[in-house]
Amino acid sequence: MASRVLLIEDDDRLAELLTSYLGGRGYTVDRHATGQGGMAGLSPSVDMVLLDIMLPDADGFDLCRGIRGGQVHPQVPIIMLTARGDAMDRIVGLELGADDYLPKPFNPRELLARMKAVLRRHGAHGGGSAAAPQTVDVRRYGRLEVDLGRREVRLDDVPRRLTAHQFELLCALSGQQGRVMTREQLMHAVRNTAFDAFDRSIDVHISRIRAAIEDDPKSPLRIQTVRGAGYVFARHQD
Repeated sequence: MASRVLLIEDDDRLAELLTSYLGGRGYTVDRHATGQGGMAGLSPSVDMVLLDIMLPDADGFDLCRGIRGGQVHPQVPIIMLTARGDAMDRIVGLELGADDYLPKPFNPRELLARMKAVLRRHGAHGGGSAAAPQTVDVRRYGRLEVDLGRREVRLDDVPRRLTAHQFELLCALSGQQGRVMTREQLMHAVRNTAFDAFDRSIDVHISRIRAAIEDDPKSPLRIQTVRGAGYVFARHQD
């Protein structure tokens, strides 16, 4: 079964290129040129959203915030596309819940690689192959549960929203409970690629995870910072 991609992009030429390229690799692309049309096209059957930041009727950041805070499909993977290369834009996008960020112009092959990586992290299928069956495995840390089979996080039995990337980061940290992990080790565990030490996007993701699972994100007890080293998932959980 092909992955269904919702493409929200007002550049007709780029949209035609991506529709053709991705369509030829097993993806079904539903393209909308406006934010309003894109939001109307969002449904639980969508496997990924490719979201342009600069749209004629809407701001991509606002749309990302709307998707994450909505009821239709808040967990859908989102890759933001933009002609602006400002690092702050990337940080804002990640803070709002985007899974990845790709500046224009880009090679469609790079986009495809990023899409496959995000879909793998999300547990979805990519390019026409069905998702591998999940093994039921629930990690319990006091009041916190990390359900690997359902790819869910619960605190006091209440689901907590995390992006696919954030879920993988939490799994990597909790799987090494009590052990300090550097940013490079975390990014390697999640992406399996080299990590730029000057890229602080991982700190943004950790901040979002803390907002979801900590009683007081400003004084975290579960994911602690080890200055000059990295992060550690605490052994003692309430």
